[in-house]
Amino acid sequence: MRKLAQLAVVAAALVATPAFAEMKIAVLNYQMALLESDAAKKYAVDAEKKFGPQLTKLKSLESSAKGIQDRLIKGGDKMQQPERERLELEFKQKARDFQFQSKELNEAKAVADRDMLKQLKPKLDNAVQQVITDGKYDLVLERGAVVDVKQSYDITGEVIKRMNAR
Repeated sequence: MRKLAQLAVVAAALVATPAFAEMKIAVLNYQMALLESDAAKKYAVDAEKKFGPQLTKLKSLESSAKGIQDRLIKGGDKMQQPERERLELEFKQKARDFQFQSKELNEAKAVADRDMLKQLKPKLDNAVQQVITDGKYDLVLERGAVVDVKQSYDITGEVIKRMNAR
C-alpha cells in the first residue's frame, strides 16, 4: 500500500510537469544506510563473538547427527537390532537438542537485533532528516520503490556518512 501511494505521488508529480521541474527529488536505501553504518558493522562483529560459540556448538551437533544418520542409512540393515535402536535413539536425541538449541540461539539473536535496531533507528532517522533538510529535498523515495535512478539522486551514502559522524 505504501509503495502504491509513493507511485501515485510520483505519477501526480509527473503530470504536473512545471511543478515537477522545480522539485528536488532523492532516493534512499533505508536498510542499506542502517546496515552499512559503522555502528551496525560493530554490532555484527560483536554478535559474531557473542553467538559464535553457540553457532559452533550447533554445527558440531548437526555434523554428529548427520554422521549417525549416514551410518544408519548405509549399514542399518546389517546392524544388530540393539545397536540400530541405540543409534536411532541417539540420532533422535541429537535432533531434539539441535532444534532446541537452534531455537534458543535464534531467539537470543532476535532479541539482540531488536535492541540494536532500537538504539540505531533514532540515530538513522535523525541523520536522514538532517540530510533531507540540508539538501532541501521536496520528495525522498525508498530505493525499493524506484525501478532505476541515477546515482546522483541517491542520498544513502550521505546518510551513512552523517550517521558515522556521530
